[in-house]
Amino acid sequence: MAVAADVDAQRLPQHVAIIMDGNGRWAQCRGLPRTAGHRAGMETVRRVVRCADDWGIRVLTLFAFSTENWRRPVTEVAYLMRLPGEYLRSEMDELMARGIRIQMLGDRVGVPALTLRAVERGVVQTAANPGMVLNFAFNYGGRAELVRTVRSIAKEVKNGQLSPETIDEQTIADHLDTRGLPDPDLLIRTSGEQRLSNYLLWQLAYSELLFVPKFWPDFSEMDFEMAMREFQHRQRRFGGVSVSNNG
Repeated sequence: MAVAADVDAQRLPQHVAIIMDGNGRWAQCRGLPRTAGHRAGMETVRRVVRCADDWGIRVLTLFAFSTENWRRPVTEVAYLMRLPGEYLRSEMDELMARGIRIQMLGDRVGVPALTLRAVERGVVQTAANPGMVLNFAFNYGGRAELVRTVRSIAKEVKNGQLSPETIDEQTIADHLDTRGLPDPDLLIRTSGEQRLSNYLLWQLAYSELLFVPKFWPDFSEMDFEMAMREFQHRQRRFGGVSVSNNG
């Protein structure tokens, strides 16, 4: 899906983060098992990745599995653990053709070996790709990320590699899972819920927020375009008086 002619390509977000919410409720509304909603949600991932790449988005970060999702039924968790491998196997040829680079955010500890190997294989295979970065936030929680960050910084201070007096916001950013990437310009959450759910708590400090009433499986290319158009109208001031909305 190409950028519409009346959209200012210079005012698109560089980094779009998405909370892909509502798969289970989408399925339940149709009398289907929750796993059917996750399957339908994976089809939406395919559409949105292509759409974001076509629009020239530099970074797309998808909240695939949170640290809280382990509380779900065992059968549902087991199904969710299979999806990353299935997605990467089915989409790898297109990801490579598009030059998309896979990255994983989150804690690798506790992720089943088969799932982790599938994701890490995708990371390695696409590492040299020059195009859009596709982040999967998997076994991810914003607070847990900050704990990992503090521990990493504390270790460097203990080892004499870092002085406490030199620690600033950039130091913290350089130790986050998203180090080296711009913060999200736009957060999209589907299903109508209006909360962050422990997602990218540091990185979303100045992001524009857009809450879409549709469940994730129903989120379409047209919805993505509408989100881009909405972003064009936002005035991003970053605490100041007026800043040009240039992503």
